[in-house]
Amino acid sequence: MKYTNVKSAIVAASALVFALAFAPSSASAQTVSTSFAVTATVAANCSVSASPLGFGSYSGAALQVSTSIGVTCTNTTGYDVGLGAGNGSGATVSNRLMTNTATGSTQTLGYQLLSGSYSGTNWGNTSATNWVTGTGNGSGQTLTVYGVVPANQFPTPGSYADSVTVTVTY
Repeated sequence: MKYTNVKSAIVAASALVFALAFAPSSASAQTVSTSFAVTATVAANCSVSASPLGFGSYSGAALQVSTSIGVTCTNTTGYDVGLGAGNGSGATVSNRLMTNTATGSTQTLGYQLLSGSYSGTNWGNTSATNWVTGTGNGSGQTLTVYGVVPANQFPTPGSYADSVTVTVTY
């Protein structure tokens, strides 16, 4: 009878192993997945800043002073930079005028804004004629403005000023 009990025990143990091996298990994890789109649109954009241009004291001899304009545009964005005529009465981009700041004064002092050098090209505000052009790279780019007060002007002594608009078209 011992042999029958051992045989029965082996059969029972085998049946148990088989049942456990093929029984559903709650420990086996199921997964599902999907994906989603990620998009963005980068719009062309530019910003501009400008530093003042101070000529200092004028005594009839020519003055030459430079200043800078900072342009930051998105990468590969083409841009044009124009300089307005200023606020002087009768001023044009080729004949800019600072006006005496004394109340009621109409005295003016002529000056030029140039690109490239002090004897360079007049920097105006006409597309394809006297703008300065560039291509953005995502970082700030510095453009030099060369200012010249021509010699042999003899206006009334005093302080003279003007304001010039910088326009960036992109």
